[in-house]
Amino acid sequence: MAEEAAAKLAEEAAAVTADNTEKPKKKHRSPMTPIQIFLFNFLIVILVLWLLFGYVIGAATAPNNDMAPSIKMKDLLLYYRLDKDYHAQDAVVFVKNGTTYIGRIVAAAGDSVDISDEERLIINGNAVSEPEIHASTPRFEGFTEYPLELSDQTYFILADARGGAEDSRYFGTVTRSEINGKIIAVIRRNGI
Repeated sequence: MAEEAAAKLAEEAAAVTADNTEKPKKKHRSPMTPIQIFLFNFLIVILVLWLLFGYVIGAATAPNNDMAPSIKMKDLLLYYRLDKDYHAQDAVVFVKNGTTYIGRIVAAAGDSVDISDEERLIINGNAVSEPEIHASTPRFEGFTEYPLELSDQTYFILADARGGAEDSRYFGTVTRSEINGKIIAVIRRNGI
């Protein structure tokens, strides 16, 4: 009996050892060929870029030197489309009367805008100090009446090169729906 018990224990030990020895696993292979994997990844990248540049980020080219020296003609501008809360000093891309412009918001809804005889910008009765603007701000007679009270969701936008730029002095206020987005990056293209 002892021999039978010992033999049975030996058989059980051999069975457990046989179960614990792992058989080499086969490597999992993708059903797609390397070209199909590349094309699939390429399609995902294109889809992400389409979503990013179709709905989140926009691109425009500076049409002129109205924002010089900070933005020059033919510079590539990237702007953020989703932020609709604009403030004074935000540089924006906007469309007015079918034409794309770039400019800097100087006043928002509820503000009063005036331009003095000395060609100084006056917001809410106070002359605005603009250390980065190197030109005076002349009125364009016959276009916008001053003082101008801004209504809800409207902005007064000026170009940095104030001499002869087309901006709110020429075509009046800009509504929030006319603004494409806030400029987040400028890529210099001059001399390339």
